[in-house]
Formats: sequence, structure tokens, C-alpha cells
Amino acid sequence: MSKLPRVVVTDLIPEPLECERRVLNGHADVIALDIKHQAELDGQLDNADAVMIYHYLRLGREQIERLRQCKVIVRPGVGYDNIDIVAARERGIPVCNVPDYGTEEVADSALGMALTLARGTHFLNSRLRRGVGAWNVDQATPIQRLRGRVFGLVGCGRIGAAAALRAKAFGFDVVIYDPPLRDGVEKTLGVRRVDSLEALLRQSHILSLHCPLTPQTRNMIGAAELALLPAGAIIVNTARGGVVDTDAVVASLANGHLTGAGIDVLEQEPPPEDSPVLRAWRDPAHPAHDRLLLNPHTAFYCEQGCDEFRTKGALEVLRALQGRPLRNQVS
Repeated sequence: MSKLPRVVVTDLIPEPLECERRVLNGHADVIALDIKHQAELDGQLDNADAVMIYHYLRLGREQIERLRQCKVIVRPGVGYDNIDIVAARERGIPVCNVPDYGTEEVADSALGMALTLARGTHFLNSRLRRGVGAWNVDQATPIQRLRGRVFGLVGCGRIGAAAALRAKAFGFDVVIYDPPLRDGVEKTLGVRRVDSLEALLRQSHILSLHCPLTPQTRNMIGAAELALLPAGAIIVNTARGGVVDTDAVVASLANGHLTGAGIDVLEQEPPPEDSPVLRAWRDPAHPAHDRLLLNPHTAFYCEQGCDEFRTKGALEVLRALQGRPLRNQVS
């Protein structure tokens, strides 16, 4: 009896692996490492025939060069910035993702954060819960009507386009910035398009990030860029933490230039206990506290979506093990 290929799920998804085994039973042995820290990854993948990696760990050159028989690396999610795709390409190992599973959920989360910040809901809930201020709207003013306000999007792929359509439904004037985007998408969506980040920033009352983390987008939004936003603007990041300088966001909230920030993703996850964003989020005395929404990289999640990305990731592994064409190869 021949030995089945070994498929290793590195992080996020522990046993039981129902979705993965539903697809791969009889074709591969599936193992969940459930690793929480990068150092624990050493030596765990050397004999893997396929690797499924999520967002808590990084698969760098050192680990990839130790893969002896790996047929594919699958990131069962959209972003793959935690995989050294150059090293994988040099080893002839294809890298695949699941680009469509969380489109609705991330767009919904981005709009949910934006709306609760723009309407003063989060601010008042945070203040009044602990007995600060009068039981009325006064301390949250000025609150502007949403219709006609500019909702700016950096990135207009699947998720960005879904967010644009949702923002249009609330009456926002939607403006997009996405240099690689093919011409005409803005006409299909019925939105405006600008050719520079500065042009987007100077008019965006709400700025929502929907771009991948690449060398071009890393640290795209820092203190200087935040200063270009209109006074009282709101920023929402459901993309990748490295796109935005979160410390600069906290400082801008504290000095009053930004009136709200919804942060789903951080440069380091989970963040260190002494990080400025955690201090602001936990300390009611911090001037940014009541205007900061923080989530632990959960904008993507719903029960149905979880089943979808796990199943689609496993199907991509199966295609690789069987030598069939891959569906979502990024490198």
C-alpha cells in the first residue's frame, strides 16, 4: 500500500479538519500543526507534500529551501505577503491563494466600521457606557450627513468594488485610487477615479484601504498622508497592517485631526502589549480611546466563508497533488 502525500496546515485551523478531509480523504493525510509562534515552525514542513498557511506565520526563504517534496503552497485567503514567492518560484513550487471567499464579509466590515464611526455611534457608546458626558448627542457633534460625503478607496479589486457599491447605496460620493486597475471599471461601478494618492487623500472624508501589501503599498499611509486628509476624516483599514502606520493613526486621533479609525489589521498580530494602539484602545483616559475601533483581523470571518476558504484551499491542494491545472496560482 502506497504512502499518502502529507498535507500540513500550519496555523489558525486546529483539529478537527472536517473541510480539508472532506476534500482530501483518500488522497492525502492532513495534519494540523496549530502553531502560534514562528519559531515553532522550524523543521515541521521539511517532508510536506503541500502546505496550507494562514496569516499568523511567515513562510520565508529558509523554510522554503528546506521543503524536499512540496508540490504547492496554498494561502487559503486573499493576501499572500507572508510567503516568499520569489524563493518558492526558484524552487519550482507554485503558490496559490483563495481570492474570492471573503469579498462580502470584508466589504461589510469596512462599511460597518465606517458607518458606526461617522454616525458617532461608537464614540457615544464608548463615552456614555462609563458615564462621561450628558445623555445626548452634544459631545459627538459635529456629525455630518453621509450623502454626498467622499468615500475614498485605495484599491478596487473584488473587495474594493464590493465596498464601493455598498458605499454608493448610502449616498456617498465614491472615489477610487488604483493605478493597476484596467480602464473602465470606474464606469461599470459608477464611481469617480483619480490618478494620484494625494488627489484621493485631499478629498476623502472616509478613507478605506483595500489593497494588497506589496513593496509599493508598504507604509503607504503614514503621518504625512494622514495630514492630507480633510480635518475630521475617518480611516478604515481591513487590508493589511503594513499598509498603514498605525502609530501615526493613533497620534492623529489624539491630536484631533482624525475623528475616527477602524483598524482590523495590524503590522504585528497579535500586537505587543506595549504598542501605542493597544494602549490607546484600552485606556479610557487616552485622547484617542473613544474614537478607535480595533478588531483582531476578523473582517473576513463568517461561518459560511470559513467553510468556503478551507474547502477551496483544499481543492487547490488536490489539483496540485493530482498534477491538474491550478485555479488561482499567484507565482
